[in-house]
Amino acid sequence: MPEAPEELVRLGEQRAQARAAKDFGQADAIRDRIAWAASGPRSASAGWTLVDEPDGTFRLEPVAVEQERPLAPADVPSVLEEPATMDVSVHWVCEGWPEDVGRAIAAFRAHAGERRAQYVVADVTGASLDRWGDDVEVLGLEPGTGWASARNAGLRRSRGRIVLAMDGSVEPTGDVFGPLEGALTDPKLGVCGPFGIVTTDLRQFDEAPGAGPCDAIEGYLMAFRREMLAEAGFFDEKFKWYRTADIEWSFRVKDAGYRCEVVELPVEQHEHRMWFGTPPRERATWSKRNFYRFLDRWRDRWDLVLSGKPIERTGGHDDERS
Repeated sequence: MPEAPEELVRLGEQRAQARAAKDFGQADAIRDRIAWAASGPRSASAGWTLVDEPDGTFRLEPVAVEQERPLAPADVPSVLEEPATMDVSVHWVCEGWPEDVGRAIAAFRAHAGERRAQYVVADVTGASLDRWGDDVEVLGLEPGTGWASARNAGLRRSRGRIVLAMDGSVEPTGDVFGPLEGALTDPKLGVCGPFGIVTTDLRQFDEAPGAGPCDAIEGYLMAFRREMLAEAGFFDEKFKWYRTADIEWSFRVKDAGYRCEVVELPVEQHEHRMWFGTPPRERATWSKRNFYRFLDRWRDRWDLVLSGKPIERTGGHDDERS
C-alpha cells in the first residue's frame, strides 16, 4: 500500500484529538478539509479517504480518482459560515507565471513560524494542480474565468482569522503576519497592506506618503479580518481584469465604516508580469473600462476620500499604476 501524504496524516491526527476532546465542530471542520484535499487531483493529497475506527483512531485508504473537469467559480463551496480553524489564509489568483506564486509561497512558509497558515491558489491556466505542494489548496477553475470571479472563489475557502489577498509579484523577506495581526486588532481598521494610494479628485491615484491612513490598498497585498467579506462583500465580478478592483473593494470597506491603512512590511516587489505581459493597447482598454466602472459607483462619494471634495478639474483619469 502506498504511504499516505504527511498533510493528511497530520489532519487525521488533529481530527482524532478533536473527537477525543468531544469538540465535534472542530472535528467536522477538519474532516471537511480532508475531504476537499482528497477529493480530486489538486495535490499529492488527492486519491485518499479517511475511515474512522470504533476506538477513536483512523486510517487513510487509497481510492481511485478520476480527472476532474475544471470548476466553475460558483461551484466552489464556501467555508465562511464555519468557525475559523487557521491563523491566516493567503490567496493568489494564477493566470500565468506559476513560478512567481511558488516563490511567494516558499517565502511565507519560511517566515510563518508557529502560525497555522492556509495557502490557496485559484488557478485558471489548466496546468497541473500539484505543482505548489501538499499544503496548498488549488482550485482548478475554468479557462476564461475572470480575475474577480477567481479571487472570490478562493476567498470563499478562507479558514484563517486573517486573510491576505496576494499578487505573485510580492515576496515576503521576513515576518509579514505579525505586523498585520497587530494592526488588525484595531476594530475600525478594515483593510491594510504595504502599498497604499491616495487621491484628491477620484481620477488620479498616487502612492501614499508612508504608514498610516490612505484612500485604498493596492492589490499586491491586501490584509483583512475574515468577517470583512460578510460586511463589505466580495470583489465586483464585472472586473474581468485586475486593474482598479482593489480600489473598488477598498471603497466598499470604507463605505461599511472602516479605514484603509498602510502598514510597513518586510516584502520585496518584483516585476508585475500581468501588466508587462499584456499588450499596451489591450491593457489601456481594459484599465479604462474598469476605472469607469469604479467611477459609476463612487464618483460622488467624497466622504470616503481623505482630502474631501476637491476644486473642480477637467480631464480623464491618470491612474498610472501597474
